[in-house]
Amino acid sequence: MFYLVGLGLFDEKDMSLKALECLKNVDKIYAEFFTSRLFGSSFEAIEELIGNEIEVLVRNEVEEESKFLDEAKDSNVALITGGDPLIATTHSEFLVECSQKGIDYEVIHGSSILSSAPAISGLQAYKFGKVTTIPFPDYNFYPKSPYFAIEENLKMDMHTLVLLDIQAHKNRYMTVNEGLEYLMSINESLDEEGLINEDTLAMGIARVGSKDCIVKAGKISELIDYDFGGPLHCIIIPSKLHIVEAEYLVEIAGADPEILEEI
Repeated sequence: MFYLVGLGLFDEKDMSLKALECLKNVDKIYAEFFTSRLFGSSFEAIEELIGNEIEVLVRNEVEEESKFLDEAKDSNVALITGGDPLIATTHSEFLVECSQKGIDYEVIHGSSILSSAPAISGLQAYKFGKVTTIPFPDYNFYPKSPYFAIEENLKMDMHTLVLLDIQAHKNRYMTVNEGLEYLMSINESLDEEGLINEDTLAMGIARVGSKDCIVKAGKISELIDYDFGGPLHCIIIPSKLHIVEAEYLVEIAGADPEILEEI
């Protein structure tokens, strides 16, 4: 049997009872933390809680070798990851492979940034459009697609959740500040002024699921130098606000009360 298990957002206490029971009883546990990881926990803390050892895999062992699936033919094997295990498309491929090979499987879901960030933002979930991700730029690689995705959402009066790049193997996690700088750099490179500029309302969110979670709203010019602390971070670009949303941004996220006058 193959178990695909999500651990949740921040630490080992986010794990569901169903996940805990599963991990206490399987024969082997592998971990994949290059798509997401728990910053409020450690392997040792998770192992102590479940009473079982964890073998951490590097990216190629997950995406190319998939040895845990071969072992699942004859024993109970779990692959654990942060967040919800099926948000990463790589993981859904494991279920396809299980089906093709006749391996029984079970998915144990965990809390995800895709639901938790919009929830803590105070914005209405059904008003979110396409999700986009800002990558770390590299040589000859500086895509403008995240900017244009936000623009398209704004044109439809839809909010945008902007995920920020994770390079766990390099211990590199993009900050809200870096993400906003990326968007401003693209704006400056456009032939015509875009919809996203320093006066655009934005939200920076850090460490969702932790006791020191930060939710801060303001103009991009106000947030670009704000200290959001340690990872993980994400950005939300709100569109047209309902009065209830605006009040939340002012009272909870510290936005300028002027936004209430624009409703």
